[in-house]
Amino acid sequence: MNEFLKRVLARITNFWSKGSMLQRIVLVGIVFAVIAGIFALTKVSSAPTMAPVFDAPIRDEVALDRIVLRINQEGVKSAVTPAGIVQVPDERTARRMRSILIREDLVPSGMDPWAIFDRERWTITDFERNVNLQRAIQQMVTDHIKALDDVDDANVTIVAPERELFRSDQNPVTASVIITPRPGSDITANRKKIEGVQKILKFAVEGLLDDNIVITDQAGIVLNDFTGMAAIDRINIIDKENKLIQALEAKYRAIILTALQKTFTEDRVRDLNIKIDMDMSKKAIDTEEFFPITIKPRTPGLPYDDSELARSITRSESNSDTRWEGTGYNPEGPAGVEGQTPPAFKDMSNLYGRMTQETKTHNEEINRKTTLEERSPQIDRATVSVNIDGKWKWKYDEKGRPVMLADGSIDREYTPIPPEQLRSTQLWIQNAVGYNAARGDSVTVQNIPFDRTRQFSDEDAAYLRKKQIQTTVMIFHLGLTILLVSFIIFRLISKELERRRRLAEDERARREQAIRESAIATAEEEGVDVSISVEERARMELLESVTNMAKEHPEDCAQLIRTWLLEE
Repeated sequence: MNEFLKRVLARITNFWSKGSMLQRIVLVGIVFAVIAGIFALTKVSSAPTMAPVFDAPIRDEVALDRIVLRINQEGVKSAVTPAGIVQVPDERTARRMRSILIREDLVPSGMDPWAIFDRERWTITDFERNVNLQRAIQQMVTDHIKALDDVDDANVTIVAPERELFRSDQNPVTASVIITPRPGSDITANRKKIEGVQKILKFAVEGLLDDNIVITDQAGIVLNDFTGMAAIDRINIIDKENKLIQALEAKYRAIILTALQKTFTEDRVRDLNIKIDMDMSKKAIDTEEFFPITIKPRTPGLPYDDSELARSITRSESNSDTRWEGTGYNPEGPAGVEGQTPPAFKDMSNLYGRMTQETKTHNEEINRKTTLEERSPQIDRATVSVNIDGKWKWKYDEKGRPVMLADGSIDREYTPIPPEQLRSTQLWIQNAVGYNAARGDSVTVQNIPFDRTRQFSDEDAAYLRKKQIQTTVMIFHLGLTILLVSFIIFRLISKELERRRRLAEDERARREQAIRESAIATAEEEGVDVSISVEERARMELLESVTNMAKEHPEDCAQLIRTWLLEE
């Protein structure tokens, strides 16, 4: 192998050294083209394969967005090709998504549902083609039902009879499904999911009706028998109707209560009860109305109505007048033949008479309007009751202090709401809820004082606590002031005593110094050798150094003396 590689490399080197520049460029281009082809083939082969949810493209952008959004809600990654085909990672996921989309009526309009069951097979005869088609449909439906999250296993049987010449002889297409629910699933009690399985069967099998579909569980209990669920559906409808009424009551209550609390404050408006009776039945009302004809409309801007109305307009009129006068004659036919005149008219024959007949026809045109409307639902009756408290105020004496009762509580005065304000509030609430006296609506606004015993007790306790705190703070400030004044007086007295003591010591020291200096001077004059103690000598040296320091640095000494004076 190594020898083969060496020979190949030697030939390439020999060709490269002997070849022209054009040959070298062509060789390099071929090598690069091969490398690029290998790279593109690797990328294409490594790209993930995706399965289409529907074979036919979806042209409706709105339907496409709904389908992609529903697939994303299931946590499945999807992609849309430029042609409009929705793709998911694998075929099993595609079957599950198709089942969900069919169950929730998200299949786009105009799309052939049979496209999801297409299978291209080689056939020989029509019988084999039909058998293969039925088997493919049955297997595909089984896979679809098994792909549901609530189904652990499914067994589907579809019977498609041969077509007869006459429709009356044609047997219907039937289907039976046995499903095994997964543990924890509610498919056996969820009507919507069972109807989704029925829709899968109806889309997959042509001519299949709901009455010819039987869906059972593994125990043989029929799941798609919805005749016994009418009572449950009625309960669900009643529950939804009650929720609608409660939502409407909560809406009106929030609007009215918020407005009243902004007007009278939240503490004075606490209770508001509203009850709405609604007629949920569907009614068709046919109304026929007759009204006058407008000859002249009202002129805009005038303070009065100058329009002209007419109850009706003559459309046509006819009169006819018939007069007859003479002898009455009743012919009886040819001579010799008995006539056919009744006996009652025979008695009036050959009598003289007079007849006058007048006919008047008068057609009038009027305005007529016919209205056909359906109402559902509508409010039958609305009742509103609200209680608003008055105002409580403290009573004060001449000094502006609250008046206290014998039991230690604060005396208060209650001011009720004026009747005019209650009537105005009642009128406002009537307009807010659409008051209609004809249907028996009722709005009641009362002024009943709230029980504020606990509130007043808390206010009294807070006031007394505040007064106690004020008294304590006042006593504390007074004691602190007395203590501070006492300290200042004590400090002044102490400083005065200290100053007097220091002056006395200075005077005594001055006298002692004068005595010592006098003794020293006397001894020097007499020539007597005087012995000075160590302490006296140190004191003299210290005094001499202080004197020299004061002479050399007078400013520093003055600053030191000022500091001592400030401290004193």
